[in-house]
Amino acid sequence: MSRIQLALNVDDIDTAVEFYSTLFDTEPAKRRPGYANFAVENPPVKLVLFENPTATGTLNHVGVERVSMEEVEAEANRLEAAGLSLDVEGDVVCCYARQDKHWVTGPDGQRWENYVVLADAQPELEGKSSAEVAAVDRANTGCCGGGASAEVAESTADSTAGCC
Repeated sequence: MSRIQLALNVDDIDTAVEFYSTLFDTEPAKRRPGYANFAVENPPVKLVLFENPTATGTLNHVGVERVSMEEVEAEANRLEAAGLSLDVEGDVVCCYARQDKHWVTGPDGQRWENYVVLADAQPELEGKSSAEVAAVDRANTGCCGGGASAEVAESTADSTAGCC
């Protein structure tokens, strides 16, 4: 099976191994001084950890796209039961998609995202909640948006032209 490899610099290999063992519910496949790797089956990923205190915290974030909300919720429950703190973002627009997600922060500051894509979204929706999106939808008379503001109507004209 092919899988993505993520190589991370960590401050303390023991603390990092403990965290990632909990996060992925698996033990390292290989452990050496200052080094560990995980062959995670679900989701398929090869995670490699290098103890390198001078280069920690260099990632923006990493994440796992789940296929269902049930999977996101199951992971949230498992991680909280293991004592990890979650930052939950329900039904948000991010990366041009409506998502339900939660974040957990590793011992070296890397933010891990567990999420499911609920629907595609337009750029003008970035950062808005589902309540804000619903307010715009209520102002419209249908999918082609008879009652939307001129700004929203202009920005969605190309994407809604084929929907009706």
